[in-house]
Amino acid sequence: MGNLLKVLTCTDLEQGPNFFLDFENAQPTESEKEIYNQVNVVLKDAEGILEDLQSYRGAGHEIREAIQHPADEKLQEKAWGAVVPLVGKLKKFYEFSQRLEAALRGLLGALTSTPYSPTQHLEREQALAKQFAEILHFTLRFDELKMTNPAIQNDFSYYRRTLSRMRINNVPAEGENEVNNELANRMSLFYAEATPMLKTLSDATTKFVSENKNLPIENTTDCLSTMASVCRVMLETPSRFTNEETVSFCLRVMVGVIILYDHVHPVGAFAKTSKIDMKGCIKVLKDQPPNSVEGLLNALRYTTKHLNDETTSKQIKSMLQ
Repeated sequence: MGNLLKVLTCTDLEQGPNFFLDFENAQPTESEKEIYNQVNVVLKDAEGILEDLQSYRGAGHEIREAIQHPADEKLQEKAWGAVVPLVGKLKKFYEFSQRLEAALRGLLGALTSTPYSPTQHLEREQALAKQFAEILHFTLRFDELKMTNPAIQNDFSYYRRTLSRMRINNVPAEGENEVNNELANRMSLFYAEATPMLKTLSDATTKFVSENKNLPIENTTDCLSTMASVCRVMLETPSRFTNEETVSFCLRVMVGVIILYDHVHPVGAFAKTSKIDMKGCIKVLKDQPPNSVEGLLNALRYTTKHLNDETTSKQIKSMLQ
């Protein structure tokens, strides 16, 4: 990602924290190693998951043929044969979301624990902050790909319909062992979401806050708002970046933490009292080439929780129209 980011010197959180995140080279310190290694085991599979999703073509043709010729046994078998391995992939993606959720909770535990403030944590534990950023980056990329691939839900619902028909007719179904009914129900809910990975992360963050009652909610929300501010300030000084990849990484991470903040914070990211400078963040997005950020602007429009609240200023609403 090029020679990234010199130290930022502004100290007011509205302007941006007085440190930067080294998204390139951060290495774990001794105290970070245990969590870092656990998370790393999950993250090293992320790229493969994205490649599998990107190459997911679906069995639309075989399914259409089978539906149009219900009496043709060969076509039914062909469609079933095409769908079963695809459902194996969908199962793998879903199971990865569960591993990612566990990794996120480990990171949140480390980055919000007392006695340090969220800012101190992010500054001291840059390698964990980088992993948190990588989880968000993966999440937004996964959801962008999933949103543009209607085959996923079509394949899965055909699989479920065919499976229940086979059960009624007592036909043994290879592939049934792959996905039992309870797992199929959970997968259905997952893929019915417009942005399933983001939903998984925001649910996990909300759950983390509710399960750790002794931890002030601010520890979590300040960690998120600080990351949003760091990303925004880094993006406002583009000379820091030597290549496009780093810019798109930072943009995705910024949008990801805003969405998490909006789901976890009682009044959300768009209220006047929010610790995230939403106008500044939206402006940074709008300053990019339009085709590269439309998906991220849509994520703010459609996957946040509080954008349409009365407490959101007209200016912010119109910026996102």
